[in-house]
Amino acid sequence: MPIEDIVHPFLKFYTAAPQWVKSSVGHLYSLAPTRLRYGAKYDEFAAEIARCGDPAWTARRADEKLLATLRWAIETVPAYAGLKAALAEVRDPSDAAQLLAAFPLLDKESIKADSTRYLSTRMGPETHLMAFTGGSTSVPMKLYLEKYVSRSKDFAYNSMFDTVAGVGRSDIILALRGRSVPGAGKPGGALWMYDPIKRYLHLSSDHLEAQYMPGYVEAIARWKPTFIHAFPSALVPLAHWLKANPAPEICARIKGVQLFSENVYDYQVELIREVFGCPVLLDYGHSERAVKAISLPEDGRYFFWPLYGKVELVDSAGRAIVEPGVLGEIVATGFDNRVMPLIRYRTGDLAMWSAAPNPLRPGFAVVERIEGRLQEFLVCRDHRLVSICTIGAAHFEQLASADMMQFEQNAPGKATLKVMSDTELTPRARAALAAGILAKTQGGLEVEIVRVDAIARSVSGKHKLLLQRLDLSGYLGAAHIDSDSDSDSDSDSTGAG
Repeated sequence: MPIEDIVHPFLKFYTAAPQWVKSSVGHLYSLAPTRLRYGAKYDEFAAEIARCGDPAWTARRADEKLLATLRWAIETVPAYAGLKAALAEVRDPSDAAQLLAAFPLLDKESIKADSTRYLSTRMGPETHLMAFTGGSTSVPMKLYLEKYVSRSKDFAYNSMFDTVAGVGRSDIILALRGRSVPGAGKPGGALWMYDPIKRYLHLSSDHLEAQYMPGYVEAIARWKPTFIHAFPSALVPLAHWLKANPAPEICARIKGVQLFSENVYDYQVELIREVFGCPVLLDYGHSERAVKAISLPEDGRYFFWPLYGKVELVDSAGRAIVEPGVLGEIVATGFDNRVMPLIRYRTGDLAMWSAAPNPLRPGFAVVERIEGRLQEFLVCRDHRLVSICTIGAAHFEQLASADMMQFEQNAPGKATLKVMSDTELTPRARAALAAGILAKTQGGLEVEIVRVDAIARSVSGKHKLLLQRLDLSGYLGAAHIDSDSDSDSDSDSTGAG
């Protein structure tokens, strides 16, 4: 039984404790053996990951895990009881993909309407690990993971991501991942805290304005982190400040940046690379823990771990997409969750298969980029849907000094662009920016540009590039979506969900 699952309910007390308590208690806890902290399942997952370099073995094992997941769902989950006849026809793990196609697509609304239909009748409440996700609509949805398994799995795969990035056991990591630092909002309160368990130097994500940056830099200079884990939108203000106020003794020490949980745009990656002069790696995952992908130092595409879960792409009618370069929705079938196995789960995230060779991770499914979610599309006056990635990744020189921006839309063809910056945009700059967006959307979107002092984050510390107030379900259709596939130089967004 992993200690992590036992002590997790007490994490909030550890986080709120004075720094000397975290330093002493956290240091002692960090000395516990990996197997004791994460349990025997961690070792099992780590062993599977280590064998993923063997494509033939990995393919066989992926089929075995998929079939085991589908069989368990059919035999124990009420929603899938009607598929027993299809299961009876399966003779071999190689038939798992055919069996998977017999399952209906699963959307969030179905789970929210009656989650008990998707719970295994053989897994008692003591095995349930409750989790929440905002999903594509930012409306919380309750789901269940498997206690003593799901966290161990995530720790194993995240450890491998660190290994790919080059993180060593002695490296300190600068963390900007939505963590609130206790007391940071009080006069004279520290803007940082150090967690020796993960070797994280947490910087407050609630104080990203320019006046607080010297305090951040002081903490970085003291603790000397060599890697960065961050939400892209939280790191960009710091990168902007360091570009304007060079600190080579800090930036040169950074060996790698790993970005999580938000859509990532090439202009952000370019800025971070310019400032820190190191590789920038991307992670794709979600609270449901159904599929997971990472980029590599040598290749910025997303590589899906084949033993974490099964990934598909489907079009707006739910039909499978197999050809490269066609935008579709990511559909995930997660492994290793017997409590609530998610089968053909619609993530709401959009991507396209890559046609380029894959010599680095043979056997891994690869997508060129992740476009974002349906709620991250803007509606033009003629009801075309244009990805916020298309606009957000454009290199508008008027936004070069902006720390953050956010679109808000309440009516088709019109939107407000809020720009967080120290200086007011000139009328000429606002007009040029509005004209640029109008041209980028082929005359479909007029924007009003306003400067703001702050842009609110979600409760988890994430930044939303678009607050979409329209119900987009009525606009969804393959003919309406503009993936900007013929303009990769401007629409080269990647995602981390």
